[in-house]
Amino acid sequence: MAVLELRHLRYLLAVAEHGNFTRAAEDLHISQPTLSQQIKQLERGLGVQLLDRTGRTVRLTDAGAVYTDHARRALRDLAAAERAVHDVQDLSRGHLRLGVTPTFTAYLVGPLIAELHARHPGISLALTETTQDRIEAALLADDLDLGIAFTGVHLPGVTSTPLFTETLGLVTGTHRSRRRPEPLPVQALKDVQLALLSGDFATRTHIDAYFARHRAAPRIAVEANSIQALTEIVRRTSLATVLPDAVTHDHPHLTPVPLDPPLPPRTVTLLYREGAYRSAATRAFAELTHDLIQTRGYTPPP
Repeated sequence: MAVLELRHLRYLLAVAEHGNFTRAAEDLHISQPTLSQQIKQLERGLGVQLLDRTGRTVRLTDAGAVYTDHARRALRDLAAAERAVHDVQDLSRGHLRLGVTPTFTAYLVGPLIAELHARHPGISLALTETTQDRIEAALLADDLDLGIAFTGVHLPGVTSTPLFTETLGLVTGTHRSRRRPEPLPVQALKDVQLALLSGDFATRTHIDAYFARHRAAPRIAVEANSIQALTEIVRRTSLATVLPDAVTHDHPHLTPVPLDPPLPPRTVTLLYREGAYRSAATRAFAELTHDLIQTRGYTPPP
């Protein structure tokens, strides 16, 4: 009976999501009569009507809304329980679901994955590059185990651990000398053509706010939605960009140029769902992340 009850929960949630028995049945790969029969069976067992079928779309009743809220949590907790049962403490195998905001793929993700593979080759990784709000939503939905993003106001239920302070500055493709370039006054950017991230990046919002605060009017020649595209453009042209200084660490053809005044630093954090089960793979990744940050000399958080 337990398996049937779990099936009932999944069927009810599918109808609630689609608002339609036909589309829910197609999504579940069962017939519509079977789905309808199973939902009625659930309602009879509970002694309450869960769905209002009188309108053009199927809607949850008040009782249905309460029940589906608990059903979602129950299925999420059961999925976590299954991972806990299969979690191997010696890390000979395991799986990690990690979400990162886009700029980290340019300098942090590669070293982290290399270190993970070197220490724990049996752990598989599912990496998602997306926006911070989607990372936090995925953590709450138990679609991710960890996220790497920035400190700030997080969604209720999402908690964070500070990792390091990220600084941004001008990046050029000029030959890098042993001496660090002198800071460039922000007003001098009016004479520099820039290639910047497009407006859907949080980093671009951060940069635009800095320009507005100092009433700077740079000449933006190129906008791109790819860090790799920007670094290639800067390397091959006279254009400059604004990126985290750490991007230049593994790119000898890129030169960081500090701005005066500097862009406000950002605190990079490790995000996770409060109270979530933390597998051995999750704990190991968090540990190696802190180790790697110390090894690479990133600025500690304030």
